[in-house]
Amino acid sequence: MHKIVIFGNSGSGKTTLANHYVEEYHLPHLDLDLVAWENTDPPGRKPLPDSAGIINQFTETNNTWVIEGCYADLLSLVVNQSTALIFLNPGIDVCLENCKSRPWEPRKYSSIEDQNNKLDMLLNWVKQYEHRDDEFSLTAHRALYDSFTGYKKQYNSRVSGLSIGN
Repeated sequence: MHKIVIFGNSGSGKTTLANHYVEEYHLPHLDLDLVAWENTDPPGRKPLPDSAGIINQFTETNNTWVIEGCYADLLSLVVNQSTALIFLNPGIDVCLENCKSRPWEPRKYSSIEDQNNKLDMLLNWVKQYEHRDDEFSLTAHRALYDSFTGYKKQYNSRVSGLSIGN
């Protein structure tokens, strides 16, 4: 029974890897970007209990799943239920390159123009990963990874097409 948590910086390949597992293992997929933010301009974080409720409903409804995101606070709510923890840490340059080459993400942006208009903000945010001290930071991700006692794997380069246990 697969319950996979994937995390890392923006642009690290989380969604790409999650989509691979969705196809290979037919897993329901929860992208935490979709439960973490209010639909406001500018966007603001939902209260943690609201996001937690959505996550709990997802995990209670599905016996298997893949959950991905960069939110250590939200990931900590499910990490102990997971059967595999995957930390993608390919480095800032890879993350920046991946962000620049992303196709349009219609679940997150109203148009390709909207996505492109926010690219500079995203790239600046990605660059701060190793220096931030918040739930999105390398420090928070490393702590989440280090505290997990089940099957876990950290990848420090691009990954694709991994089977569970690779």
